[in-house]
Amino acid sequence: MKLRQKRRQFLKQAGLLGASLTAGHSLRGNTIIGKNDGLIHPDARLQRAYTLNDVMKEDRDIALQILKPSKRDLEYGLGLHKESVVFDTYGFMPRAAYDGEAIAAAIESGASELELKDLTEEQSMTRFVKNIREQEEFLNAWKASGVTCVFQNAGEESNTVKVLLKRLARFTYVTDMMGEHLRKAVQPDDLLRAKKEDRHTLDMVSVEEELRYIQVFYQLGVRMMHLTYNRRNLIGDGCGEKTDAGLSDFGREVVKEMNRVGVLVDVAHSGWQTGLDAALLSDKPIVASHTAVASLHHHIRSKPDQLIRAIANNDGYLGICCIPRFLGGEGNIGDMMNHIDYIVKKYGSRHVGIGTDVAYTSSFAPEENKKIPAYRRTRTRWESLWPPSDDFKETQDMRRSMAWTNWPLFTVGLVQRGYSDDDIRKIIGGNAMRVLTAVGKG
Repeated sequence: MKLRQKRRQFLKQAGLLGASLTAGHSLRGNTIIGKNDGLIHPDARLQRAYTLNDVMKEDRDIALQILKPSKRDLEYGLGLHKESVVFDTYGFMPRAAYDGEAIAAAIESGASELELKDLTEEQSMTRFVKNIREQEEFLNAWKASGVTCVFQNAGEESNTVKVLLKRLARFTYVTDMMGEHLRKAVQPDDLLRAKKEDRHTLDMVSVEEELRYIQVFYQLGVRMMHLTYNRRNLIGDGCGEKTDAGLSDFGREVVKEMNRVGVLVDVAHSGWQTGLDAALLSDKPIVASHTAVASLHHHIRSKPDQLIRAIANNDGYLGICCIPRFLGGEGNIGDMMNHIDYIVKKYGSRHVGIGTDVAYTSSFAPEENKKIPAYRRTRTRWESLWPPSDDFKETQDMRRSMAWTNWPLFTVGLVQRGYSDDDIRKIIGGNAMRVLTAVGKG
């Protein structure tokens, strides 16, 4: 009872306690202000306070129109989310808007495609370190999401070591320069400490084809690695290969080395046979960090029951993503909940998480993008090509219902489905913590 009263007090301060929950429900005009409840750092600058900008409000309205939670479920879910360790099993920290004038100047000076790509990536990943407006936007989005830690992509398909080091340097720079708010998490205890202090953390995920670099990147902070992206590499076949021949001999050694070093095996972008081979071979839990259930919607990025069962038997989990075309159906937050339900009912709450695979982009991006003149775009990379049979039509409302800052409503959706607090805590963060702990043990 005391816990519920505490949550009601939080919602009252948040401006949500008396909100209408009919089909016409709206969060417009509300500002979320969280109180220091003794579980977070006493420093006033670190209190959990955020404002819903117009885009966030609209995103939440769209999701609430789909979920239609009762007053009790909304209150309870938001309170539970606030109190829990929330771990996005694969996603992206908020992205800054580009400096439109700087990019326009680079284009005018004749910068190459590679130079422009490097400049825009650098700005989206680090501009909030020194730009006060972007920093406020960055921190506000983190707090609106209620996310404690993100398994942050730090690699790129078919990447070289040079590219990986460049990305890792950017994330290290951000966590070094913004340590008061954001830290790199290399041990599960780092996440618990961040939650207590109301900070946020990044875990790193990467892909690499050289065995000797697994330990090197572990020492640089990488804690999860894709075996493949969509296509074939030296490790095995990706999900876009028709042959799906599974792990290579080299790939089997990679899995063993990852087990030895303590890097989590991720088969999200791997072919079904590659994933099955890894699950059967690995001595430690493996995951499909951002995926969907093939039995609900067949897609090359979804996973069949045979593979889900093997991952569960290996004590791993599947992170259900927020990509409409992978989820199928109506392609919205309700379908994401359906995919979670499927795994829980068939394999247990211990074996599912949420890996959004989406990012929040600064609300100042449209303003800055207008300053950038048109320039020649490169063609779609071969690794990113999808089979022509993928004709699912995504809509803006599908995507917006699962916006990254709607994370608190994911927890509300789980409350609606009748899950216990314990099961919800597993799904939104506990399972990721458990698997990381298991993989990190020698």
